[in-house]
Amino acid sequence: MTTLPTPMLDVAGLTVRFGGIHALTEADFLIPPGTVTALIGPNGAGKTTMLNAITGMVPVAHGAIRLDGAELTGLPTHERAACGVVRTFQNLEVFTSLSVLENVMAGRHTHTRYPVFASLLRTPGFRRAEAACRARALECLDFVGLADVADTPAGDLPYGSQRLLEMARSLAADPKLLLLDEPAAGLNSKETARLGDVITAIRDRLGVTVGLVEHDMDLVMGVSDFVTVLNFGHPLASGTPDEVQANPEVVRAYLGEDEEG
Repeated sequence: MTTLPTPMLDVAGLTVRFGGIHALTEADFLIPPGTVTALIGPNGAGKTTMLNAITGMVPVAHGAIRLDGAELTGLPTHERAACGVVRTFQNLEVFTSLSVLENVMAGRHTHTRYPVFASLLRTPGFRRAEAACRARALECLDFVGLADVADTPAGDLPYGSQRLLEMARSLAADPKLLLLDEPAAGLNSKETARLGDVITAIRDRLGVTVGLVEHDMDLVMGVSDFVTVLNFGHPLASGTPDEVQANPEVVRAYLGEDEEG
């Protein structure tokens, strides 16, 4: 197996329990900087639990989570986001009544701060901050190919475009580490190919490190630099896509099985 470079994200010995159920047991997950690193495994393997633990959405029984060597394990979700950890979710989280542009501007809120009175009085400082927020949001929409529909109600977009809108909104937060939870869910093959192009561009053009949880193996193997496999909460294998696909244990546990979802 390939030795992974020094990680940006270092999850070591992570154990997460829900009552008597061990969702993760002594699980490790490393994401080197400047890579797309996928986390795969059968349904129930603990992949989404891993993302929830990294972002502070579930409590951790044991283990450590570090970003660039800094401890995240005890921090609340908003502080981890402020450190640069941003994620998307399996289910669409689009504000359908807002415009496409307004959705992306909402993702910029952690970088846009002004007193309440400034927004009520529309002070010069407020107007400058709003203009900067709008400009950055338009840049993110242009990056994913949605700048031409910026003023369209988000709910009017096709499903695949709404997925890209979520990506643009996440990028507006200027992530250091972007965690994508099944971004290809519900997409057709053409939409998935477009999504793959966006993911690789996020790594190559923006220099953002990506963690990817996904069931679409063509997408995973096509965009990932490294892959980690979970099996029922336990780490099974890590390596390059070619190494993982050739691992007999991985084939028996996952890749060799027909799976729905």
